[in-house]
Amino acid sequence: MTQIQNTAPAWLLLKDGTLFKGKSFGAKGTAGGEICFNTGMTGYQEVFTDPSYTGQVLIMNNAYIGNYGVKKEDVESNSVKISALICKNVAYRYSRLVADDSLENYLIKNNIVTIYDVDTRALVQHIRAKGAMNCIISTELSDVERLQAELDKVPDMSGLELSSRVSTKEPYCLGNPDAPIRIAVMDYGVKIKILDCLVARNAYLKVFPAKTPFSELKKFGAHGYFISNGPGDPASMKYAVDTVKEILATNKPFFGICLGHQLLARANDIPTFKMHHGHRGLNHPVKNLITGKSEITTQNHGFGVDPEALKNSDNIEVTHLNLNDGSIEGIRVKNKPAFSVQYHPEATPGPHDSRYLFDDFIQLIKDNA
Repeated sequence: MTQIQNTAPAWLLLKDGTLFKGKSFGAKGTAGGEICFNTGMTGYQEVFTDPSYTGQVLIMNNAYIGNYGVKKEDVESNSVKISALICKNVAYRYSRLVADDSLENYLIKNNIVTIYDVDTRALVQHIRAKGAMNCIISTELSDVERLQAELDKVPDMSGLELSSRVSTKEPYCLGNPDAPIRIAVMDYGVKIKILDCLVARNAYLKVFPAKTPFSELKKFGAHGYFISNGPGDPASMKYAVDTVKEILATNKPFFGICLGHQLLARANDIPTFKMHHGHRGLNHPVKNLITGKSEITTQNHGFGVDPEALKNSDNIEVTHLNLNDGSIEGIRVKNKPAFSVQYHPEATPGPHDSRYLFDDFIQLIKDNA
């Protein structure tokens, strides 16, 4: 497929006043959010559709984006969830024969404003030095004062509750109803491939909306509970922390990923905090403190579990550490069958070093039957 390259101008303004000029790609308009960057070289479509990116403007570090087009199966939700996109170079032609469409058409259909021809290396270095902040991208506005006026309307991620916005509105079931294991899934922004990993292990799932009361969850008769990833600040989700506490009181197996990890910590009086610029990519090294082995992991989070508070906890054990910065990547409750990890073991498109965690969860359910 051949397209005429778009050379219309676009502008990017950061909260600290830094201004970039680039070119427009995808939808026309103005969009803002918290700026963040992903270091993965593949999997851009899975990244764009990850509900945990809700409310964020994404920098893709890879030099070229769009070279293999898009395919309807390569998604983690039913729509693109990023607020806007920043790239260095974009491909107007794609090489994958099985692709359904070009990336630009996909972004236009999903109304995603994109700026390219930006020095993303310099931009990422700026974010690494200054920290995550809000930004605005526009193909319509070039005046800094008007850009600033739009930027002022963008809410801060700290204190922002977003999970109820992206969660399913009605419960639904997946898998074989006659499967021997039933798992209740709290959907705070769950990724499709996480659900696939559980179904592939012969589990029958019922996925519940974010604010479902525990009294409704119990009616499913689950053998175990899974708490999903999702966007926003876990400190704003008292309703979810209360649900996690009620689940833990049942002493049934519990597994949390990303936001689910943070909620498990908060349910045990361990606070969370806003990270300087977060972890996002496919190549983050993590050490499993139980086995002594390292894993290369997929990550996407801007909040973390407070390591100092964990030092004073009698009932929480750290199981995984980030080898880059020593941040907490996994915990388990000492007196309950409950554990969680900060990273994403489903890891689409990869690597799959950590998928054993789904096996561990299923085995925990069997052991506690």
